[in-house]
Amino acid sequence: MKYNYEILEIDRKLATHFCEQTHYSPIMPRVTKHFLGFYLENELKGLLTLGHGTQPRGTIRKLFPSLDVKDYFEIGKMSMTEDMPRNSESQMISKTVKWLKQNKPERKFLYTLADGIMGKIGYVYQAANFYYGGQYWTQVYMMPNGEKLHPRSTKKLLIENEKFSNRDKLFWMTKDFLKAKGIKFIEGQMFRYLYPLSKSAKRMMDQESTVEWNKNYPKDKDLIWYDKSVNPKFPIPRPNFTYEEMMYNPQAKNKNEINLLGMF
Repeated sequence: MKYNYEILEIDRKLATHFCEQTHYSPIMPRVTKHFLGFYLENELKGLLTLGHGTQPRGTIRKLFPSLDVKDYFEIGKMSMTEDMPRNSESQMISKTVKWLKQNKPERKFLYTLADGIMGKIGYVYQAANFYYGGQYWTQVYMMPNGEKLHPRSTKKLLIENEKFSNRDKLFWMTKDFLKAKGIKFIEGQMFRYLYPLSKSAKRMMDQESTVEWNKNYPKDKDLIWYDKSVNPKFPIPRPNFTYEEMMYNPQAKNKNEINLLGMF
């Protein structure tokens, strides 16, 4: 079933609250430029955010050395209410592509990542006809409460680790400290997807990219996780991360009640 969504830009506060209610990871990316709300009969049903990751220029230049931040957007968050069918996400992406062509014609690409550590292979992007650009490995910490913590967010823990180990200027938590604190160091995959917003962008994918883009999509069987808390690392089942109790992520905020109905 196709839905005639009305797309409205909404503010960060409403978008953050909607994300907290509907997305597996409630933390909103800081470098977000546009919060697109998808409405049906004046009711907010979906959210898709556009912006950039933590290394905006580095991300695009690894793929296209001649391009810069102004040439692309990255999907940060995408979620919808539980009453919407699964294929609704593909419709949201299709509407977003049209919105970009109309409102941001200078952008060449829509880029996104599927978080393999969370068991996401990118089926929604495959259904939306994105091109696949391979995978790379990444690491996160799994805290004793099941919370996922990125290495960039471990400043306070590193200070504690330095005191624990009687060492200075640590950049990674030591294995002895991880064991003492009940923290796991998990390695998993991130899967790249790209959508060209014009014919010239598609030619650029074929002729200039450092990555081979194709539609040989990965599947669930390709997901792999490793526990790097010990040496040597060893494969493990999918980790069961949870965001029910946010204790360690510095970006976490208290949830505020906002009426999501009839926002315009």
